[in-house]
Amino acid sequence: MNNLITRLQLLKPLVNTKVDRLYSNAALLENCENINNRNPRNLELLRIARKPRGFQLERCSRQYWHKLIIERTTRSVTLAIEHYMNGIVVSASTKEWPIKKQLYRAQDSAAYLNLGRILAQRCLESGIMFVHNQLESENCEKINLALTELTKSGISLTEPPRYHHPASSCLYRPEKPWEVEEK
Repeated sequence: MNNLITRLQLLKPLVNTKVDRLYSNAALLENCENINNRNPRNLELLRIARKPRGFQLERCSRQYWHKLIIERTTRSVTLAIEHYMNGIVVSASTKEWPIKKQLYRAQDSAAYLNLGRILAQRCLESGIMFVHNQLESENCEKINLALTELTKSGISLTEPPRYHHPASSCLYRPEKPWEVEEK
């Protein structure tokens, strides 16, 4: 009997709880004074975020949000996407056991081909669709295979230019990337 009373006492707060009303986003935005964007990549997707310029006399340009990196060692190959502030965001390597287990060799062209597919899938899952590429692929056939697999899977190897708000006197007004006109 004592056990039954404690169970009923536990259920009592659940019965008396009040359910808050559901509000639409428009109603919430009318009353808001400050909006905090918790997605740091949102400005990059809208092409408004600042791109670092680096120095003019540098050999490699630093004007990118995400950059493709290929590291070759004697035993492995690593393809990675590096963010200009946060370092490596997404990577695929022949050091990873599930990938290494499926490959005959860690340095052959099949490894580059499959690493390109895996990296493209991981990029799309993480929301990265544009990557800055500084690699010269004319010399190496294996790097060419990885780059073609990235483009086949839907990753663009050039980043779109940053949107600059035009002055009121400017004749050329570029299309805003967040406004999509349906025809």
